[in-house]
Amino acid sequence: MKDSLKYSGLTHDQVEASRKQHGQNMLKKPKSSGLWFILKAALVEPMLMLLVAAVIIYFSMGSIREAVIMLVAIGLVATISIIQESRTRRALVSLENFTSPAYRVLRGQAWTLLKSEALVVGDIVALEEGTLVPADASVLSADDFSVNESILTGESMPVYKLAGSSPDPLFAGTQITSGQAICRITAVGGATRLAHIGSSIASIPAAKSVLQAQIRRLVRDMAIIGAVIFVAIWAIRFARSGDLPESLLGALTLAMSILPEEIPVAFTTFMALGAYRLMKQGIIVKQMQTVEALGSATVICTDKTGTLTENKMSLCGMFVLNGRKFITDFSSLSASATQLLYHAVLASEISPFDPMEAELQRVFEKTSPTGLPAYDGLTMLLGYPLEGKPPMMTHIWQGKESQRIIAVKGAPEALMNASPLSAEDHASLLNAIDTFTSKGFRVLAVGKSDFQGTDFPDNQQSLPFQTLGLVAFYDPPKAGMKQVLESFYHAGVKVKILTGDNPVTTAYIARQIGLRGTDRIVTGEQMMALDDNALLKEVDTITVFARMFPEAKLRVIRALKARGEIVAMTGDGVNDGPALKAADIGIAMGRKGTEIARQASALILLNDDLGGMVTAIESGRRIYVNLRNAIRYIVAIHTPLILLVFLPLALSWTYPVIFDPVHIIFFELIMGPTCSIVYENEPARTGLLKEKPRPATSRIFGLNELAFSILQGVAIATALILIYQIAIKAHQPEGTTRAMIFIGLISANIALTITNRSYQGSLGESLKADNKLIFYTLAFTILFTALIFLIPAVSELFRLSMPDTGKVLFSIGCGMASVLWFEIYKLLMGNTKT
Repeated sequence: MKDSLKYSGLTHDQVEASRKQHGQNMLKKPKSSGLWFILKAALVEPMLMLLVAAVIIYFSMGSIREAVIMLVAIGLVATISIIQESRTRRALVSLENFTSPAYRVLRGQAWTLLKSEALVVGDIVALEEGTLVPADASVLSADDFSVNESILTGESMPVYKLAGSSPDPLFAGTQITSGQAICRITAVGGATRLAHIGSSIASIPAAKSVLQAQIRRLVRDMAIIGAVIFVAIWAIRFARSGDLPESLLGALTLAMSILPEEIPVAFTTFMALGAYRLMKQGIIVKQMQTVEALGSATVICTDKTGTLTENKMSLCGMFVLNGRKFITDFSSLSASATQLLYHAVLASEISPFDPMEAELQRVFEKTSPTGLPAYDGLTMLLGYPLEGKPPMMTHIWQGKESQRIIAVKGAPEALMNASPLSAEDHASLLNAIDTFTSKGFRVLAVGKSDFQGTDFPDNQQSLPFQTLGLVAFYDPPKAGMKQVLESFYHAGVKVKILTGDNPVTTAYIARQIGLRGTDRIVTGEQMMALDDNALLKEVDTITVFARMFPEAKLRVIRALKARGEIVAMTGDGVNDGPALKAADIGIAMGRKGTEIARQASALILLNDDLGGMVTAIESGRRIYVNLRNAIRYIVAIHTPLILLVFLPLALSWTYPVIFDPVHIIFFELIMGPTCSIVYENEPARTGLLKEKPRPATSRIFGLNELAFSILQGVAIATALILIYQIAIKAHQPEGTTRAMIFIGLISANIALTITNRSYQGSLGESLKADNKLIFYTLAFTILFTALIFLIPAVSELFRLSMPDTGKVLFSIGCGMASVLWFEIYKLLMGNTKT
C-alpha cells in the first residue's frame, strides 16, 4: 500500500524480546512427535504385546535363553517400527513445511517474507485478498478490506474492517475476502482468540478415507478370526497336556502368525511416501487420502486463466466509445483514451493481485507524462468489491479541492446494464466485444459516475454510470497444453472448463488447446436456470462453462459427483473455496493461487502446471496397484504360516510344533520391509495411465483377491506339508524336518516376492523392472538364513539341524514350485488387470 512506508518495523532485539515475552506464533499441537511418542506407539502394537506375553511365559517355564531371545526380537521389531514410522513422519513434516504460508512483514525499514511461525507481537504485516490472517491484529490502514470470520462466528457474510483511532480487530485463522491492509500483530499462538475458543482446524481429526476403512475392516476381521483360533488351540492343547504355559505358548505362536500387522503399516507408508515423491516433483498433497483418490479421478474441472493459459495478461487493445475507435498503439493516446485508461486503473487495487490490474497500472505509468501513479494525490473514500452477476467493482476517490472521481470496471454486460446507452453505442460496444473475443482476448468494460451526493447506495449498480469503453487483454495458451489434454483423454479422464470469462473468448482458447466438445457453451446464469434433473443430464455432455460465479461452480461440482464422477477441480481465488472443498480433489495453484484457495484444496501444483496432474494421477494409480499387491503378498505368505502352526497342533502330528515364536518373528522381520518398502518402490507398469480410472466404490481387497491370495498360500502350505510327510516317512529327526520346512518357506517367500510384483507381467519382466530395493531385501533374507544354519548357537536356538545338500535342494525346489505355477496362470490369462 502507498502509505506503508510511514511505519517502522521491529528491530532484531525487539523481535527477540517480544518472542521471549509472548511466545511463538504456534498453536499447541497434540504431542504426536518425538522419539518417545514413536517408541510408545511401537510398544503398543499387537505384535509387540504378543511377544511380551511370550517372554513372560518363557520366564515362567524357566526357559531363560528363549526369553532373552524374545527380548532381543522385541528390540528388533520395535526398531523396524521406529525406522518406518520416522521415515513416514519425516515425509509428513516436509509436506507441512512446504504448505506453511509466508507473509510480508516490516522489519526495521525493509519488507521481508516470513513464515507465520516467525511473527511476533508488534510486527507490522501487509495482508491482502486471498490470505489467512496469521495472528490476532489491529488494522492500521485499509483499502476495501473485508474478512470472512465464519471459523469463529459461523456467519459467512464478509465483515468490513476499518482503521482509525479505535481500529477493528482481526483474528487469527479468518479469511481475507477483499482488499488489502497494513496491520499490527497484537496476539500470537495460544493467546489468540482462535486458541481460546479451541476452534483450530488443525485439531479436528481427519475422517477415515474409504481405503482406510476397508483396510481397518480387513485387519479387524483377521484379528477376530485369530482370537477365535487362539482360544480353540489353547483349549485343545491344554485339554491334552494340562500344561498351561506350554498350551498358551502354542496358541500365542498361532496368533502371531495370523495377525496381519503389516497391512496398516504398509498403508501409512505407501500414502506418506507417495505424497513425498509427488512433493519432489512440485506437487504438494495435503491430505493422505488424496493420494488414493487420484487414481480414481474421472473428471478434471479447470479454470482458464493461468491454468490453461500463461497468465501473462498483455493489454492488446482498447475501444474508446467516444469516437468509437479501436486502439492498439499505446505510445500516444488521445484525451479520451487516456481518460479510459485512467479510470481503469482507479477501479483497480492499489497493490494489485490480479495480473490484468497490474498490467493496466504498468501501461498507465509508462504512458503518463508525469510518470506518477494514477492515484497520486487521491484518497479513497469508498470501495465496492468485485461482486454481482456478472461482476463489477467501483472505487470512489477524493482529490484536492473536493474533486471526486468514481471509477468502475467489470464484465461488459454488467456495466452496459448499469449505463444508459443509445442504440448506436450499444451496438458499437457489442461489435467491439465480438471483435476482441473472437481473437481470444479477455475484455473488461470501464466507466465513470458523476454522482455528487454523500449518501452512497448500498449497491454499486445503483450509481449512475457512464460507459467509457473497453480494454482487452491477451493471455496465450501454455505451450504443450494440447499434449496434456491428450494425456488426460488417454487416461479416461474428462476435462471441463469452468471460467468467469466471456463465452467467445473461452471457446477460442478451448479450440486452441484441443479441448473436446466445444460446440456448445453454457453460462453460469443458464446453468442455474436448469432444474436438478436437467442439470444432471447436461453436465455430462457440456465441457465449457463460461461466466461462472461461485454458486454456479459449486452446483456443477455437486452435479458431477451426483452422477458418480470423481471430480478434481483447479482454483486460485477466494471465490473458488466452496467448489474446491466440494470437489473430491481440490487443486490450488502454487504461484497464482490465493492462500484461501491453497487452504481449501487437497493438492497444490507449485509450478501452476496442469501437466502435473497427469503425473499425480499416474502416481495415484501406481500406489493403489502396489498397495493391493502388497496386501495380496501379506495374505498369501501368512496363510502357510497359519496352517503350519494350526494343523500339526490340531491333528496331533508326530512333530506338533513346527514353528515357535522365534520362527514367526524371523518371518515378520522379512515380511515387514518387503511389503512396506519393496512394494512401495515398484515403478508403474507399462500402459497404466492408458487404463480407465478404477471405480471409487471398488474394494482394494475383495473376495476374489482374498480367495486367490489364500489359494497361493494354500499352494505353498501344500508343498511344505509334502516336505513334512516325506521327511516323516524317511524317519528324519525333528530338527532336520523343521529345517527342510523352514528352507522351503524361505524359498517360497523369495519366489512370491518376485512373482507378485505384477499380476500381468511375466517373471522375466518383473526381474527387469527397476527396483533395486527388492534385490537388497532378498540378499538380506538369504544372508541371514545362511547365518542361522552356519552359526551353531543360532541353529540350536531355532531348533534346526542342517540337512544334507540333496534335502536342501529338494526343499528349495518344492518352495519355488509352490509359487511359480502362478507364472503359468498369468501366461494363460493374458492381460488380467490387477
